Amino acid sequence: QVQLVESGGGSVQAGGSLRLSCEVSGYTYSYTCVGWFRQVPGNEREGVGRLYRINGNPVYADSVKGRFTISQDNAKNTVYLQMNSLKPEDTAMYYCATSRRAGCLRVPMDSYEYTDWGQGTQVTVSS
Repeated sequence: QVQLVESGGGSVQAGGSLRLSCEVSGYTYSYTCVGWFRQVPGNEREGVGRLYRINGNPVYADSVKGRFTISQDNAKNTVYLQMNSLKPEDTAMYYCATSRRAGCLRVPMDSYEYTDWGQGTQVTVSS
């Protein structure tokens, strides 16, 4: 089983930046994808972006393309979400998750394909 712990959330003004971290432990070589999702109360989880572990290729939701970047540090077993040019509509709880299913490669991202989740970190962007 994989354990994930997110950190780095906080409050920022529109136009600002934050970097979220997701420390992955456990069977770290057992997953196919690692993804970032976000959720606003009352809404379904929205895929923000994900990395395919084998080649590290990222995929992003249209809403964050050009502003968000996913990267990984294999030595630290940590995945990052760099968020620039933040907007109030980016306000949400952000989660990282991993999947061993081939379905995690689908676009758009499907949260039901992801099996292990962190506890989330809150991002609040004020106008």
